[in-house]
Amino acid sequence: MSKDTDNPNLNPSSEASHTSKPPETVTFALAQSHFLVGDINANAEKMRTLALQAREQGADVIVFPELALLGYPPQDLLLRPSLSGRVKSALSTLSDIDDIVMIVGYPHVDHHGTFNSAAILHNGHQKGFYHKQILPNYGVFDERRYFDKGRNQVLFDYKGITIGLLICEDLWEKGPVAELKKQGADMIVSLNASPFEIEKQENRKTMLAKRSRENDLPIIYINAVGGQDDLVFDGGSMAIQADGSVAHEAPRFMSQLLLATLDVKTAKFDSQTKAPLSLSRESEMYQALVVGLRDYVNLSGFSGVIVGLSGGIDSALTLCIAVDALGADKVYAVMMPYEYTSQISLEDAQAQARRLNVSYTVCPIFDAVEGIRHTLAPLFNKSPADTTEENIQARARGVVLMALSNKFGHLVITTGNKSELAVGYSTLYGDMAGGFDVLKDVYKSQVYKLASYRNRLEDTPVIPERVITRPPSAELRPDQKDQDSLPDYDVLDSILMSYIDEDMGYQEIVDKGFEAAMVAKVIKMVDNSEYKRLQAPIGTKISHKAFGRERRYPLVNKWSIKG
Repeated sequence: MSKDTDNPNLNPSSEASHTSKPPETVTFALAQSHFLVGDINANAEKMRTLALQAREQGADVIVFPELALLGYPPQDLLLRPSLSGRVKSALSTLSDIDDIVMIVGYPHVDHHGTFNSAAILHNGHQKGFYHKQILPNYGVFDERRYFDKGRNQVLFDYKGITIGLLICEDLWEKGPVAELKKQGADMIVSLNASPFEIEKQENRKTMLAKRSRENDLPIIYINAVGGQDDLVFDGGSMAIQADGSVAHEAPRFMSQLLLATLDVKTAKFDSQTKAPLSLSRESEMYQALVVGLRDYVNLSGFSGVIVGLSGGIDSALTLCIAVDALGADKVYAVMMPYEYTSQISLEDAQAQARRLNVSYTVCPIFDAVEGIRHTLAPLFNKSPADTTEENIQARARGVVLMALSNKFGHLVITTGNKSELAVGYSTLYGDMAGGFDVLKDVYKSQVYKLASYRNRLEDTPVIPERVITRPPSAELRPDQKDQDSLPDYDVLDSILMSYIDEDMGYQEIVDKGFEAAMVAKVIKMVDNSEYKRLQAPIGTKISHKAFGRERRYPLVNKWSIKG
C-alpha cells in the first residue's frame, strides 16, 4: 500500500493493490473540522466519528488536517515529555476502524527526532508515515524550533492509484511535488493548517492551479477550520483537477465533510454540484473576526463578554461582532460617561444596545475620576492639566470594566483598532485593559467599511448611521477630534500599511507622495509605541503583518528612521 525508497521505518503493505481489477473510482472525504490544541483524546474521537460517517457515505479515504491529532499550532506542548506516549495511545484507539483509509496529521516522535507527520492507517494497521520536509519559520510559524526536517518522498498505492503525501508548506515550493511526480505519483494529498489572511483563499487557488498544471496531477487540499488564540483557520478545502481548475471547494469558516470522487482511469474528479458562496473582502474579514472571538471566548470557558460602549464606531462594530459570535444573551454593554461625553454618544450607544437586544448599563465615572484627581492633587503640585488627566478617564473606565469582569466572570473585550495601536493612540491600563481585542488587526479605514458592510446585511441598521458619519473622537476633552492629534485616517492608514504591512522605509514612503514631515512623525509614533503593543491583549489576525508574533521589534534600540 505504501512505499518510500529511503525510509527504513516505513513498511510497505503486503496488500497487492494491482493484482485485481482496479475500481473505477476512489472517493476521498476531506474532514474540514476544528481540532482543539492539546485535546488529543477528543480529537481522536472526532476522527473516529468522521471516519465512520465518511465510510457510511461511501468514502474510501478520509483526510484530516495538519497535526489534527494534537491541534495546530501546539507550540511548546510539542516539548512536553509525555507527548509521544499520549499520541501513540490516541492513535491506537483508531485501530478498529475498518474499510476506510485514514490519513491523519500528527506529531511523530522517535529516536530520529520530532516530526510534523501524516500517518496512513488502514484496517487496524499503520501502513506508513510521511514527515514534512519544508518547515516554515516566518510570520506566525516557528516550526524549526520544534520539528526535524523530513527527507524522503512518500507514496502509497490504493485501489489503482499512487498517492503522494505532502504537508502544507511542502506544496508552496516546486520541489516536493515535482519529486513525487518523478517517483510515479498519480495524485497529491496535502494536509494543511493554513491561517486566514485577507484574500488568502485566492492565493491558495493560484498556487494549487500552478502546482497541478506544472505536474499534470490532481491535488486534494484539506485545511483546518476554527479559531486558536489569535489565529483563525478558514477552511476552504479543495479538490483540484490536473488542469488547475477547482472541482470541489468546501465553505469557508465552517466544518464540513467534503466528498470528492476521482476517476482512476482519467485521473479526474467529479464536479461539485453547487459551489460555496464566494465572499467579498469585507465579508471574509467579518467572518474571521466573528470566528476568532467566538472560539476564543467559548473554548476559554467564559460565560460572556463585556464591551465598553462609547457611542463611537469602534465599540459599535465590536458590539456587533460580539453579538454575532456569541449571541445577545452573552454580551453586556456598559456606557461610562464623563463630563465630556456628548448627548449624541449617549443616545447612539443606547439605540444600538436596544437594537441588538443586549444587556445595557450606564455607569458614570465622574466620582471615580474626581476621586483619583483629588488623591493626586498634592503630588501634581498644581501642574497644568495635560494628557495625564485625560488618561485618568480611560483608566477609570478600565477599572470599572475589570471589576465587572472579576465579579461576574465575563471577559472584557477591548475596542482599539490597528491604527490606534500603531501610533500609540491608546491608554495602557485604560482602554487597553481587557483580555481580547477584536479589532487589533483592523485599520480604522477598514472599521468604517466593516460597519457599513454589517449594516447592509439587515433592513434596519445595527449601527446608527451617525456613528459612521460623525467625526471620530475619544471625548476626553471638550470638542476633541481624533484628527487634532492624527492625520486623516485614510492618509494615516496608507502610511501605516506601507511601513508595517509592506516593510517600506521612510524614503520609500515619501517617494509614494506623502509629506516628508508627516511620514517621519507617523513612523516615530509607531516606533515609540512598541512598549504599549507588547502589553496589549491578543486579537484576531486578519492581515499579512499583524502585531504580535509576526512583528517583533526590540523595545530599546537606536535604529534611525531615515537611515
